[in-house]
Amino acid sequence: MSKKAIRFTLTLILGIVSTALAQKPDSLVKVMKPCQPKDVFEVILHKPEKPPDTSRKLSTFFLPYIAYSPTKGFQLGVGGSLSWYMGKSRETNQSAASATVEFTSKDQKLFQLKSNVYTNRNQWFLQGDWRYYFYSLPTYGLGTGYGDPVPPVEGINDTAGDRNWNESFHVKYRWLKVHQVFSHRIMEDLYAGIGYHLDYHYDIDDRDLRLDTANPMITPHYAYCQLHGFNPDHYLSSGLSFNFVYDTRDNMINPYKGYYVTVNYRINQTWLGSSKPGSQLWVEFRTYIGLEKKLPRHLLAFWVYGGFQVSGVVPYFDLWATGFDQMNSSGRGYIQGRWRGENLVYAEAEYRFPISRCSQVLGGVIFANASTASSRDQGVSLFEFIRPAAGFGLRIMASKKSRTNILIDFAIGEKANGLYFSAQEVF
Repeated sequence: MSKKAIRFTLTLILGIVSTALAQKPDSLVKVMKPCQPKDVFEVILHKPEKPPDTSRKLSTFFLPYIAYSPTKGFQLGVGGSLSWYMGKSRETNQSAASATVEFTSKDQKLFQLKSNVYTNRNQWFLQGDWRYYFYSLPTYGLGTGYGDPVPPVEGINDTAGDRNWNESFHVKYRWLKVHQVFSHRIMEDLYAGIGYHLDYHYDIDDRDLRLDTANPMITPHYAYCQLHGFNPDHYLSSGLSFNFVYDTRDNMINPYKGYYVTVNYRINQTWLGSSKPGSQLWVEFRTYIGLEKKLPRHLLAFWVYGGFQVSGVVPYFDLWATGFDQMNSSGRGYIQGRWRGENLVYAEAEYRFPISRCSQVLGGVIFANASTASSRDQGVSLFEFIRPAAGFGLRIMASKKSRTNILIDFAIGEKANGLYFSAQEVF
């Protein structure tokens, strides 16, 4: 990360903090008037507090933005979140969606829509993740091991020799993703259903691949395709899934309490268009533990997920990877997709606390995470190597009605670091 990017970020953070803290001290406010939660627009624009408008079911937060991340560089886009109720709020959970159109300094174009919708009285739970990417990404070897990232391929002479485990290989591609799950409530907070999943990667340009030269060099992506019978230029995964969801969270965008458990078993079949048959299992758990009754924003949050290849094979870019969950939020401290494998387990813990305890506009987080992934081609087992990361961040309440935060995080991993801007909570 450049020094200019770090200086820009620190200046932005200090400006926001000084503006928010320019209010009257919390102790004086408490004497004059009971504390009322606010968002950053009420503080900066000095908007008068209004009683909640119960007639409006839709809450929106959309803004143009300039952001930065290790994978994308500087980003210019328009994005935001929506939250609403499909029925009476006492009987129906809040639904939420996020939409983004984004262009980056690394020649990427991203269009995405992600949704989690509860119908009236929570009879149905609909989960969607739709994306169309013109993407470029540094790729690495599979697994969390320390060996040569490129496994040997019979019949191909690779003159690069023994490479460093942290060496990256640049790939450009297009990606169409359509994931939609329909789950019906079978008992209180428990849902079961089916889904359809399409992932089509094409126009794949493996920039560091050299075959027609005196000194050929292969890459992790090309080696995997050769070893498992995939066309390195394009491949498709198409399949049905069986799903279970248990959700007691009090808010989907920024929970203060509750549990979230989901199980997804996906079966790719050639009769649905898949390049190869294969099946994968996803298991995820989240929980939130409050530390102060009067300040629900003060809490501990825990997140664990595991992705497993059950049968057959799946293409390289459809293997489990950090940073490719529904919100692209796992693996802070490393570049997106840094850890990838047939099997992957990820865990994260976060301490969330208010900084401005009266208005609650500003909050902070301290977090740590760990990743482990396997590589069958190189004999790396799950849990054989674990890659940790840790960091801290600032939270700015952008909409107190939907609990939408603006996130600024800095994280350090093993021989890596990252600065992250986003909206909504990480998990």
